[in-house]
Amino acid sequence: MATNDNIEPSASAYPAQTTTLQQQSSASTDTGYPDEKNASAPVDQYAVDPEKQSTRVGSLRADSDKSNQRPSFLSRHWKLFAQAAAFILFTVWWIYGLIKYRHTDGKGWLIPTLIYICICLRVFFNFVPSSLVMRPVRTAWKYTAVQVYDRIPTKLHHPLAALVALAVFLIGTFVPEETGDNTRANRAISIFGLVVMLALLTLTSRDWKIIPWRTVIGGMLSQYIIAVFVLRTRAGYDIFKFISDMAGALLGFAKDGLIFLTDADLANSPWFLTSVIPAIIFFIALVQMLYHVGFLAWFIQKFAVFFFWSLRVSGAEAIVASATPFIGQGESAVLIRPFMDHLTKAEIHQIMTCGFATIAGSVLVAYIGMGLNPQALVSSCIMSIPATLAVSKMRWPETEEPITMGKVEVPKNEEDEHTVNALHAFTNGSWLGLKIGATIVACLLTTIAFVALINGLLKWWGGYWGLNEPGLVLSIQLILSRVLYPVAWLLGVPQQDLLLVAELIGTKVVINEFKAFADLVDSKKPFIHMLPRSKLIATYACCGFGNIGSLGIQIGVLSTISPKRSGDVVTVSISAFFCGVLCTLTSASIAGMLFNDGMMSMT
Repeated sequence: MATNDNIEPSASAYPAQTTTLQQQSSASTDTGYPDEKNASAPVDQYAVDPEKQSTRVGSLRADSDKSNQRPSFLSRHWKLFAQAAAFILFTVWWIYGLIKYRHTDGKGWLIPTLIYICICLRVFFNFVPSSLVMRPVRTAWKYTAVQVYDRIPTKLHHPLAALVALAVFLIGTFVPEETGDNTRANRAISIFGLVVMLALLTLTSRDWKIIPWRTVIGGMLSQYIIAVFVLRTRAGYDIFKFISDMAGALLGFAKDGLIFLTDADLANSPWFLTSVIPAIIFFIALVQMLYHVGFLAWFIQKFAVFFFWSLRVSGAEAIVASATPFIGQGESAVLIRPFMDHLTKAEIHQIMTCGFATIAGSVLVAYIGMGLNPQALVSSCIMSIPATLAVSKMRWPETEEPITMGKVEVPKNEEDEHTVNALHAFTNGSWLGLKIGATIVACLLTTIAFVALINGLLKWWGGYWGLNEPGLVLSIQLILSRVLYPVAWLLGVPQQDLLLVAELIGTKVVINEFKAFADLVDSKKPFIHMLPRSKLIATYACCGFGNIGSLGIQIGVLSTISPKRSGDVVTVSISAFFCGVLCTLTSASIAGMLFNDGMMSMT
């Protein structure tokens, strides 16, 4: 047995550590990498290398000295100081804003107060477990509403829920007094139109026996309640207008980058290529960075739990439905990029429906600047969130088990595994955004050109029938204006404006909503002379990306994000397109129920 004569005196103060190191050295020799030349020689398990042992013992002494040093009070409680500073800062900001800007347009007190409440709750739950608050709420819910629900026979749950929703619709629609062309007869037609659309969805469903009626009833009721909150209250309008403005401002930052690459005149031009595509590229890069740091994964988890509890939909469907009204159809699909390879067909159908059923925050401001009713545009965007969930689930019910149902576990992406930091993720997102932007441009160009080809053939053929008169040229728009005439009536449009509203809806479906809105506010066209009720219903009916060009965009974007699911995307695309258009029509029908003359002045 070797002695400790070769060990430096400094090791004597740490006999326990020395023995441990010797044992570790022996273990590593026995089980590690033996010397092949001396393999036959006996190995002394207690033998040590004096130089290596001295180094190890010295490092142990240093580590022991560090462990005896107690961290400072500031280093141990820096998070507490940071949160306290943030709380004080925002408290001062909130009080100052209430005093100075309470009655100032564009600032006011409502939005700052809501932001301040959110910050206070966030700081509060950093120190108090959320279960301390939620447990009493769940207990109260369990012994009140759940008890009543459980006492009702299961077979009566859906019929009673439908009756409650119908009662809310009837009371909210017929109780307000009549004003102008806002008669109860027109409101009744709007309700009848909504019932007809729901019946059509049921008859054309892939399997009406498994339609999730809880999702449908809850979605339609939520759509109506949101409409009441936004259309009938100033607070509701201000809240959702602020959200849309912030989303539009976020996407508008891409203009600064475009100005650097070109100039201010080109960046401020109304071209789709310069006003929309740069915003999409910037947003996709931002999303990739937020995914890398974990923020979006956390955000998706919160939404998944809420929507699973309320409407029984998956987390991927919930986040896209909530994000699409603010960021658009192409950008919202990028939010769930890690999930795309794992989605069910029903989820893909619902995601595409969301894209067709609303407009983006990036173009919302432009449409408001055209002179359209901002209240109608904002409320239509928000109403589409529950509407798309209800309509899509009626047309294409879920038959599989989504991986994001109730609890979200973000699947790993092979590309993300090689991302080293947030800047790397942002750079990769820029390249992905460029590919998706190019796909959108190519799909729009070819799809609109194909529509023009069809219209050219129809115009040539219609010339033999005398259909080449000004305003009466045979085209897809003209055909749809006649086909959609009954649809305009079902929405509650007054008799004298039925054909005009039908023509606007046809223009929106064949070309895009921008052309329909431009015609609606054009003083040289007959649409400007329509009744206020007709204008409002037409605004809702056209407020969505449900057009042939967007059909190509969605197929291209989703196929780019997940090439292996391109076949499924194409399979569900036509059905999703139909549902997206129908969602905007349900919003128009509800607007017909709630319309009053005061809405036209609230801008």
